[in-house]
Amino acid sequence: MNKEADYFKFYNGVVVYPLLFVLVMWIIFWVEIKFGFDFTRWGVKPRTVSGIRGVIFSPFIHSGIKHLWHNTVPLLVLSAALFYFYRKISWRVLLLLVIISGTGTWLIGRDSYHIGMSGVIYALVSFLFFKGILAKHFRLIALSLIVVFLYGSLIWGTLPTSETISWEGHLSGFIAGGLVALCFRESVPKPLTYNWEKPDYVSDEDPFMQQFDENGNFFELPPEIDQDEETATIVISYEYKEHKTPEKGDL
Repeated sequence: MNKEADYFKFYNGVVVYPLLFVLVMWIIFWVEIKFGFDFTRWGVKPRTVSGIRGVIFSPFIHSGIKHLWHNTVPLLVLSAALFYFYRKISWRVLLLLVIISGTGTWLIGRDSYHIGMSGVIYALVSFLFFKGILAKHFRLIALSLIVVFLYGSLIWGTLPTSETISWEGHLSGFIAGGLVALCFRESVPKPLTYNWEKPDYVSDEDPFMQQFDENGNFFELPPEIDQDEETATIVISYEYKEHKTPEKGDL
């Protein structure tokens, strides 16, 4: 039986990996500014052969400092949650989220270059939410509620509200997160099952339930007495009385 400690365990990767992702994004942006490069053409270009490479590269490319900053903090928080709460499957989940969200953007996106980590962030939000609900584990459900509280408003980003925002990438990421959550349904600790939740539970054999009468009133069961100890006590008491009780003729 797997213990919760085997699943929910802090390790260096919880902090190091998210920081590395962010560092790579900022270094790439710095290289663009410093040397005058433009990596936009390495983004996702829907339904073109060259645009397929953007599935992997586009998350690390951003159009400006504002775009980069808006993706930095959510990536740190959400990826850290992924590596902590889903340590055993974190890398597989992350790789699938990147590939599925990027491929979805390539399939349904408008004829333009789609760049940024937003699609992956939407995928992480969706995965953490749906996975926690499906797992039915109190810690993961709590994480789902926290994610909704912090990033629930992102759902509006999946709608075509602006021509400058890749809502196709957001929608693809959101769908990717839900699909991946379904693929890894058995990869979390099972919720604690109490005796009364088991199918073979019989209330009459439960020591706790035996302390209630038919009207639901509680009473305390008498302590169990070992038969050998009871017999020894009787013998000792009898011998004590036999030797200490005076005879009538002695009075």
